[in-house]
Amino acid sequence: MDTALTVFILICASMVLFMTPGVAFFYGGLSRKKNVGNTIIMAFLAIGVCSVIWVILGYSIAFGYQFPADSGDFIGQIIGGFDQLFLAGTDMTAAIETRVEGLPDMAFVLFQGAFCCITVGIIVGSVSGRIKFGAIAAILSVWVIVVYGPLAHMVWGGGLIGGTIGALDFAGGDVVHISSGVTGLVLALLCGKRRGYGNANYRAHNTPLAAIGAALLWFGWMGFNGGSALALDDGVAALAMVNTLVASGAAMISWMIVDKISTKHSTLVGAVTGLVAGLVVITPAAGFVEPWAALVMGFIVSPICYFAIAKLKAKLGYDDALDAFGCHGIGGIVGGILTGIFCVPSLSWTDYGGLLYTGDPSLLLSQISGILITIVFVAVATLVIGLIVKACFHGSLRVSEEEEARGMDIAVHGEDAYPAFDGMD
Repeated sequence: MDTALTVFILICASMVLFMTPGVAFFYGGLSRKKNVGNTIIMAFLAIGVCSVIWVILGYSIAFGYQFPADSGDFIGQIIGGFDQLFLAGTDMTAAIETRVEGLPDMAFVLFQGAFCCITVGIIVGSVSGRIKFGAIAAILSVWVIVVYGPLAHMVWGGGLIGGTIGALDFAGGDVVHISSGVTGLVLALLCGKRRGYGNANYRAHNTPLAAIGAALLWFGWMGFNGGSALALDDGVAALAMVNTLVASGAAMISWMIVDKISTKHSTLVGAVTGLVAGLVVITPAAGFVEPWAALVMGFIVSPICYFAIAKLKAKLGYDDALDAFGCHGIGGIVGGILTGIFCVPSLSWTDYGGLLYTGDPSLLLSQISGILITIVFVAVATLVIGLIVKACFHGSLRVSEEEEARGMDIAVHGEDAYPAFDGMD
């Protein structure tokens, strides 16, 4: 057992787990006052759903050995198998038969389970303010099994995307961000627009709360990207963390500039949204690129995400309430493509480096192929899940108009995030 590596991964796993409360507060601050509690509890729901399902079935589907990806069997390209249900096939205490040399199975299980939690937590922002709580709970529960587990296997378990096609995803561009963003978009379309959307005021109700959430995300993201090196002896973890800092800072500055040009104000909401966009774009590339490339990626992503959120959403008429698709989906796509351009050949997990270094478009084409497969797989699977759950909930994923008008906090949960009271309680 490698004690130093084990301690490092356990710390990083704890940091990644901290990201889901971070996204809860970030989304809560961006939501309307009457829905802030509902928005936060939906994100916290992700922790409960994922921690249970990951142990029962999710980990086995993602990283099981029943259907080896290199066996030539197509099913092995999609899922790992069912040999590790309830973690039955893992060693409880030692680094024996582990996926990472020197690292106990349980540390790897915890780290990857934390990734599952934050991915699901991101999704709920798209349907904030109108979806039935039971419906979102059902959708997320099935989604972890049908979408997240297989996608993690395809990318990180040696399956179709990461193994056969050879696409690179250091810490979750495909698995976390594109998957959650596309899922959020599909669910937003299934739910329909919020009541009064386009006319009512849907501006962030508590910008300091959103900033606190972004700060927690920023902190956790260091473990998210740094821990994904799964090693300490080659300097890649440190590189990934430096790139995370550089890209997020550059993207924040870039967003503030675009904000100033477009609205004549550099807003706090804009600054923290740019920060998150920078964290998203560097995720697939964190351990593959040099810091100067991370800087460029950060500056590039904010104008693109800004356009998607401020212009494209209105043009196409969908209501992605808290911009999970505009920030995470679009940012993940940009990051995946730029990885194919800026990847340093000696850092690549495959035989191919980025277009800029080699002049060979092979990796770039693999990146694009992986992204397209991710989008199609996630969109179709989520649509099917959503339609089935919708039918189970009497043909509607939405709360009633009266409940939506009262606010989700009171109507659904029976509590107010900001109760008015007199005297000493």
